[in-house]
Amino acid sequence: MSLTFTTPYTEAPAPALAPRERETLRHIAAGRTYLQTARHMGLSMHTVDAYLRRIRAKLNINSTAELTRLAISLGL
Repeated sequence: MSLTFTTPYTEAPAPALAPRERETLRHIAAGRTYLQTARHMGLSMHTVDAYLRRIRAKLNINSTAELTRLAISLGL
């Protein structure tokens, strides 16, 4: 299932997030640190950081607060 939505900064639909990007976003929005997220997902902190940078780039989001708001609005 692919999610498509608009960001507060664009009129056009934003690119869909990959399943691991959505999972990473869900953990960060739940208040987990990069290290906790990495351990839970079996990844390195570098990989978690890369996923979050990709999400921010795809959706033109600049802060963790905005990522959290997005996750809540998507029901993650």
